[in-house]
Amino acid sequence: MDENRLWEIRAYVYRHIVQTTRPPLVNDIASEFNLSHEQAVAAYEELHQRHALVLQPGTHEIRMANPFSGVGTRFRVRANDREYFANCAWDSLGIPAALHADAEIEASCAQSGEPIQLRVVDGQVQSSDALVHFLIPFREWYEDLVST
Repeated sequence: MDENRLWEIRAYVYRHIVQTTRPPLVNDIASEFNLSHEQAVAAYEELHQRHALVLQPGTHEIRMANPFSGVGTRFRVRANDREYFANCAWDSLGIPAALHADAEIEASCAQSGEPIQLRVVDGQVQSSDALVHFLIPFREWYEDLVST
């Protein structure tokens, strides 16, 4: 597939998520770009191989288009009158940054289960004593990005 077309598809994936809060299906890509189902699948697979998005194992459905999650998670981000799911604590801060929007974040501590609420206003996290701890070094994240 043409390199430019591949990156146009990726950009469309993000626009679709921003507008609808969910990733597009392969058929949405095929329709939008006048591709066959097989060509749309190949585009998703190529983007997955390049770590430009992460597919659900054994499917052609988007699990992650960082910082957005294609599945429900314990990291909810409300911005621009919509609710998005983030993949992790880091990505929950990435969503308001990507949207250039104020946001309210609801999460829970992985260790204690305690609820965590954050507000991002004008690109700044409002007063909070919450800490984010990464158990896996960055160099190992792509060995199993979902569990990271």
